Amino acid sequence: MKFWFWFLWAIDAVIAAVALYFFFFLGAGGRIGSFNILPWLAILAALTAVVGGSFWLRSVEQDAVAIVLLLLLAIPGALFVLFFLLLLILHPNFH
Repeated sequence: MKFWFWFLWAIDAVIAAVALYFFFFLGAGGRIGSFNILPWLAILAALTAVVGGSFWLRSVEQDAVAIVLLLLLAIPGALFVLFFLLLLILHPNFH
């Protein structure tokens, strides 16, 4: 159970790091303004809730609930990466 928690937590941490990178990169370029700051803050709050909340749940010995919380983000993230790997490997023709 310990391995799965840390494995899923690492996947979620990478997803959160990518989102933070884009947030700061776009913010530095002036592309995040008053019209789209609320969606960005909601995304960052949700990522913080998943990553931090799962860590807190594990600290209070709720490992199963923490893993379920991590799976909410890890499954779509892993499927997204798998999709792009298939695009790179198979070179589909979309004509």
